[in-house]
Amino acid sequence: MGLPVGRKETWRIFTILPVVKIGVFFTGKSAKPQQDMKDTVIKTWPLFFGIGMMMVSNGLQGTLLGVRASIEEFSVFTTGFIMSAYYLGFLYGTYKVPIFISNVGHIRVFAALASLASTTVLVYVLVVDPLTWAILRAVAGFAYAGLFIVVESWLNDSATNKTRGMIMGLYMVTTYIGMAFGQLLLNVADPSEAELFVITSALVSLALIPISLSRRPAPEFGVSDPISFFTIWRRSPLGIFGVMASGLASACIFAIGPVFAVNIGLSNASVSAFMASFLIGSVLFQMPVAWMSDRMDRRKMIIFLGGGSACVAALLWPAVDSHSWIIFIVMFALGGVCLPIYSQSISHVNDHLLPRQFVAASSTLLLLNGVGAAMGPMLVTTLMQFFGDKAFIVLVSLVFATIGLFGIYRSIRAAPVPLEDQGDSILLPARGGGVRMYMEED
Repeated sequence: MGLPVGRKETWRIFTILPVVKIGVFFTGKSAKPQQDMKDTVIKTWPLFFGIGMMMVSNGLQGTLLGVRASIEEFSVFTTGFIMSAYYLGFLYGTYKVPIFISNVGHIRVFAALASLASTTVLVYVLVVDPLTWAILRAVAGFAYAGLFIVVESWLNDSATNKTRGMIMGLYMVTTYIGMAFGQLLLNVADPSEAELFVITSALVSLALIPISLSRRPAPEFGVSDPISFFTIWRRSPLGIFGVMASGLASACIFAIGPVFAVNIGLSNASVSAFMASFLIGSVLFQMPVAWMSDRMDRRKMIIFLGGGSACVAALLWPAVDSHSWIIFIVMFALGGVCLPIYSQSISHVNDHLLPRQFVAASSTLLLLNGVGAAMGPMLVTTLMQFFGDKAFIVLVSLVFATIGLFGIYRSIRAAPVPLEDQGDSILLPARGGGVRMYMEED
């Protein structure tokens, strides 16, 4: 989960990215890099390199397994079981890995988990068995959770209050761009062979090199004010519901989207474009959405995103029937409107809490998001097994629609948070490690 990200600091991230003009347009200020931001990025380049390689590997691995499962003629339900295992392992990793770090240190834990993640990828091609794949997928989720924890805690420790927004914004963009590039690597070799698995393994190993050689001191974990689930629910039911429901729907798309694409007859190149379009849309929409939500009742933004996601997802039905390039435009738009729901829901929760409670509350939000994510692939593949591939479209649309409808209900039942009391939007990738729940803000 995330620490509050300042609006001005967040938008200066565009001074580093190719989309710099967008940031200038929305802020109305010149994109002039600050020296402290330059220094921070220079010092943390091994971390961003490691993040990039991890996400390219993670993006390629998820899509590759979905495609390969179809090639091996695993049932849709079996594939859902395999994909859900990743999120279960990820949840356990967010609990267990910080204990390992406190015992042996960040670099040793990162090296061990990177080796574990790299090895598990190679075993997929050695043992083609659904149960074995599910176990490997859970192990991979555990390993990636730990890798995210190490990198994110280091980034957070490297940032100052002035640069934290820009650093975390750059982290978010690096995450989604890396995953999008990973989708495109599906085209460099035949998914039925071993080459792509070897490439995936090598990418994780590359992430290990600069971080293992980093000379930066390891960060420390802090202690935050505890806050119960029921307290968070009483203060922000919409935020809680949005975090869990968006986790369910997003996991359906990330994990089963490639399977759906194969089943409707897309080629390997089109499957990679299908998933890459979804991720690219999220990169371009996240910051404009954050900018707008800071200037209105945030519930209206969540309602718009939930309802918009439901409508866009429903457009997949005619797009699939048309067998045209329109399906990629629909996925681009879907990524743009659905992935910001996660960040906006967390921001809405934080609007109802004291700053010292943010970190403790984020652990609950991470758990709920993970539970939703673990349920998603199993639920959607069960429906697809009985009702056909288009049950994927129906479930995703309905989940997003319930977010919008629940937002309307909450808007009727409760008064809005005054704009002057709203915090700045938090920008987070939907598949981050959530390590910042263990860290205190400066």
